Amino acid sequence: MSHDPTVNAGDIARLAGVGRAAVSNWRRRHDDFPDPIGGTANQPLFSLRQVESWLRRYGKSYQVSLGDRVWQRLKAAGDLRLGELVAQAGALLTRPASGPETPAEGGLEPELAELLLELAGQLGALTAYEFLCERYLEAHSRQLSVTREDVAGLMVSLVRPAGSTILDPACGVGTLLLAPTHDQHAQAEPGAARMLGQELSETSAAITASRLRLRGIEAEVVAGDSMRDDGFAGERADAVVCDPPFNERAWGYEELTGDPRWEYGLPPRGEPELAWVQHCLTHVKPRGLVAILMPPAAASRKAGRRIRANLLRAGALRAVIALPGSDLWLLRRPAAGERPPSEVLILDATADLASVEPAWEAYLEDRSDQTVRIIDLLADEVDMTPARHQRRDDVGKAYAEARDRFMAAASAPPDLKVLEQPLDQPATTLGDLIKEGLVATSQAPPKMAADGGEVPVLTSDDVLNGTPPSGLTTMQQGLIAIRPGDVVASYSSVRVMADGGGAVLGPHLTLYRVDARRLDPDFLAGFLRAAGGRATTGSSRFDVRRTRLPRLSLKEQKAYGDAFRQLAVLEDAIRETSTLGQALIRLGLDGLADGHLHPRAHGLTP
Repeated sequence: MSHDPTVNAGDIARLAGVGRAAVSNWRRRHDDFPDPIGGTANQPLFSLRQVESWLRRYGKSYQVSLGDRVWQRLKAAGDLRLGELVAQAGALLTRPASGPETPAEGGLEPELAELLLELAGQLGALTAYEFLCERYLEAHSRQLSVTREDVAGLMVSLVRPAGSTILDPACGVGTLLLAPTHDQHAQAEPGAARMLGQELSETSAAITASRLRLRGIEAEVVAGDSMRDDGFAGERADAVVCDPPFNERAWGYEELTGDPRWEYGLPPRGEPELAWVQHCLTHVKPRGLVAILMPPAAASRKAGRRIRANLLRAGALRAVIALPGSDLWLLRRPAAGERPPSEVLILDATADLASVEPAWEAYLEDRSDQTVRIIDLLADEVDMTPARHQRRDDVGKAYAEARDRFMAAASAPPDLKVLEQPLDQPATTLGDLIKEGLVATSQAPPKMAADGGEVPVLTSDDVLNGTPPSGLTTMQQGLIAIRPGDVVASYSSVRVMADGGGAVLGPHLTLYRVDARRLDPDFLAGFLRAAGGRATTGSSRFDVRRTRLPRLSLKEQKAYGDAFRQLAVLEDAIRETSTLGQALIRLGLDGLADGHLHPRAHGLTP
């Protein structure tokens, strides 16, 4: 690989510890800043070596981690080969120490292979490869469709028996097959499931195989078109999970008209998802379960009515659950002579994924109150859209509760005086306050993970959303316990902690601990937010120590701090009322349409 490794503006910002705006200023103000050597006008690429030389020349501190060096060398080959090289990296890391080089890894130049092995020695092969996979998914987020991790975990938990064989016939980069491990950096437990996967893309299939193999999971992953060239013909798994491509018209309708997989009817040309449903049912054992994501329209489209009806009559389709952006269908392959159920679970879980597992368990135990009689569906349009079957006797109560929550969440802005001219106040910087001992800064240990353990961790999402600590980590040296009054900053948000809750500081966060006798924490947090909310140690930061603050007495600081705090409360309220407002509108429309709600207008009855 003779190409010079390249970086974009975001990469330069991360390496130099500044924001993207600073990089733009450098390009504009310094004639000797390196010219782009590739990319586009909006997304230029620069030579990593030239950028490093320029940063050294101007005395700007920067750090290129070993992981970043490996990634930049992979990127140097260009986007067209990036996935292929990530797959080759996986082949190298999964090769037995004494084994010969395989063709898959042969495309890596010796220097890159040596760097990759050094990274694996530093972090461990699994963590090193997941780092590359995460970067690859970020770089190709528009080309690669990846199932949301919470949805993937939910799907697997609903259908997987312990120690079972799981098949994903459209496995992508392995998100669903990896879900049983919960922790992306964890090795498989003894007796863990056997994984089978098929993926159209050879590159994605190879990446999936490496990710599973590095976890010690028994797996077989093949490349190919599951519809036209079934890589597991005749094989039946204990459970099947699938997030198939939606609206793919060229799925093989003409070639597969007489295919034996169509037990419930020939899928219409425009209903490829119903072909995937039947393909999945073909590959599960009797009484085995299938979890498959479907486009919401598949529950009601006229073209698929006959197949939906046949699935219901046979007892194969057991649940349709609305999730954000898609529906989850849960199916069970009928056993010979088994009596089909009389009801199907239909649930709207768009606002609460946590409601799905209890509802499914209640359905399996014949105690659910969220079912619809199959005979009623068959007598109608076989429309299984969850919103249509919401329990109407609950609409009025749910609307009243949502309205009350919406009103309670409302908040008023601070009463601020408008000045004709801005105040001219003596100023200082955060850097000066740190030197003077008014502020101390802390960061989490560099290799800290927040995805498993017994110690609660405050994450970047928690800071953004104002939620309690949601991460977990193991006890280790260097953890930073959070105290009341600490100012915690991420790339996109700043928050003053009312209570540490026994949590520690998470990755990609910076903690500012003030001397409360001389500095108000809300005052500091407000000016950090005003500076752009970029007080971070993450991937895009500016020099936060240059944040300017007026030099004020503690009493004056507290007045500013109160106003900043009211704005923070208002921001949280707006976020909450936005979510509540959508639910309130939906319930109001449903209730007015079906008669459970009525306008309170003069002269109207009842």
